[in-house]
Amino acid sequence: MYPTMPPLSPMPTPQLSAAAPAGGMPDKKQVGFYGLQQQVALQNILRPTMISYTPHQGYAADYGAQLPFMIPNGAMYGHTAHGIPFYHQNLRPGRRQDANDVGSALRSPLLDEFRANKARKWELRDIYGHIVEFSGDQHGSRFIQQKLETATSEEKQGVFDEIVPDNALQLIQDVFGNYVIQKLFEHGTQVQKTVLANAMEGHILPLSLQMYGCRVVQKAVEFILPDQQASFVRELDPHVLKCVKDANGNHVIQKLIERVSHERLGFVNSFRGNVYDLSTHPYGCRVLQRCFEHLPEETTRPLMDELHKYMINLMQDQFGNYVVQFVLEQGKPQDRNQVVTKLRGQMLNMARHKFASNVCEKALVTAGIEERRILIDEIIMPKTDGVSPIVSMMKDQFANYVLQRALTVAEPDQKEILITKIRPQLVSMRRYSSAYSKHLISIERLLERTINASKASDKPADYPSLLHKPVN
Repeated sequence: MYPTMPPLSPMPTPQLSAAAPAGGMPDKKQVGFYGLQQQVALQNILRPTMISYTPHQGYAADYGAQLPFMIPNGAMYGHTAHGIPFYHQNLRPGRRQDANDVGSALRSPLLDEFRANKARKWELRDIYGHIVEFSGDQHGSRFIQQKLETATSEEKQGVFDEIVPDNALQLIQDVFGNYVIQKLFEHGTQVQKTVLANAMEGHILPLSLQMYGCRVVQKAVEFILPDQQASFVRELDPHVLKCVKDANGNHVIQKLIERVSHERLGFVNSFRGNVYDLSTHPYGCRVLQRCFEHLPEETTRPLMDELHKYMINLMQDQFGNYVVQFVLEQGKPQDRNQVVTKLRGQMLNMARHKFASNVCEKALVTAGIEERRILIDEIIMPKTDGVSPIVSMMKDQFANYVLQRALTVAEPDQKEILITKIRPQLVSMRRYSSAYSKHLISIERLLERTINASKASDKPADYPSLLHKPVN
């Protein structure tokens, strides 16, 4: 559906002027003039192959500011374009290229006047015939966005008619133009939203994988009718795993899960058998959490059951630990209990792990009273070899935070035991070693606050850890 272009461009090699500045080291004016000649020559060669915008009314000159550049072996033919006409980001129309202001030669006189004349009170009607060019300009785009929020129906239609359908795809992918398209979805009529979405159909996959296009697709999902939402889903269905693992596409999948009726989200079935792979992926873990958050139990239960099979491994993964924490925080009671059960007998080992220690803290906070008592008892009781878990945790760069969390959430009797065991170890460690001074200061301050709070109230409070974990 989206054929890729051949590695070599079918366009002829540009025959640029050979009249390079002669003699020694050229001065800046010579270099600037020569560079301008080369750019104009290249533009004249490329113009027959360019996809032109709707001609402007009332302005006869054919200026290049309304034409997207299409560079051989560049963005147009590269992976990111996916076969859709695409602006080359380093040669954007309407943007100044150097100190000699070569970019100004590519703008219409009206846009130049708009950028220069700040005193004039501009209205949308003043730029009719130039809407596309203004949408692709930083200042022009911001102006159109602001005006669309309070525009009349006639003004919105005037903007809409210049963009849709001929110029919609180009602006959707543009660094500034995409914001104008989003405003049309927010403030346009339902008919305009439907027509605009129709212009996107057939291109939903490449747009979802594009940096700016993915934002427009997300906005469209929020404002279009359910039947068009279903159409978007059908286009992405065969490629959903590719989208999930894409830096841009994953946001589109998350938005679909949040906004589209679950009966239409058949692609969720493709996640079965891939739960571990998704949980340990930087983008897949986000999508999986959105599934658990927004989809009904009958849809997510197979995914959750599969997740429980890998729980210990996921606790220790840099991305999987977030999925486990999500289950502890927002999962069903039976699922939270299963996670806590997996931690039993593993608290010390997991607390000393960089990622699993986050899960230990979350479990101490979210577990029921009895489950929490069991986990804290495991911290308090010496191991069979006589080694005290508390001593090991006080010395460890990650486990010391778990110990602090246990101290803040423990029941009064367990809190008293923890204080009794921690206090002498603090004195001993300070006397014989300075290696753990940072950890010990944090624990000592929390200990003092806990003791003072216990004296001030019969009901102990939950005091937050004083320091955050270091990010390596």
